[in-house]
Amino acid sequence: MRFYDQVYQMVRQIPRGRVASYGQIALLCGSPRASRAVGWALHINPEPGVIPCHRVVNAAGRLAPGFAFGGQDEQRRLLESEGVAVSPEGFVEMKRYAWYGPEQG
Repeated sequence: MRFYDQVYQMVRQIPRGRVASYGQIALLCGSPRASRAVGWALHINPEPGVIPCHRVVNAAGRLAPGFAFGGQDEQRRLLESEGVAVSPEGFVEMKRYAWYGPEQG
């Protein structure tokens, strides 16, 4: 399976109201040093709205400044509509909202 397909499959599993970091997705796909490749895969997401790339943030919980599908304000709107609190500075509290993989549910 191509790496990007693995990324899309993993991101589809992030439940509503949760977020994962680029690094977490890379690790779950078996390539722990490929967080930038995860970011690029999500930037060219072939199915926006189906693959919930808005649920992926950086390791500190920061929203993507260049969110590919409507900018940071759209990423904030989508996350907040799912019950994820986003600070005025554009951060999600990872301790509260992080998803660590399929075994977490």
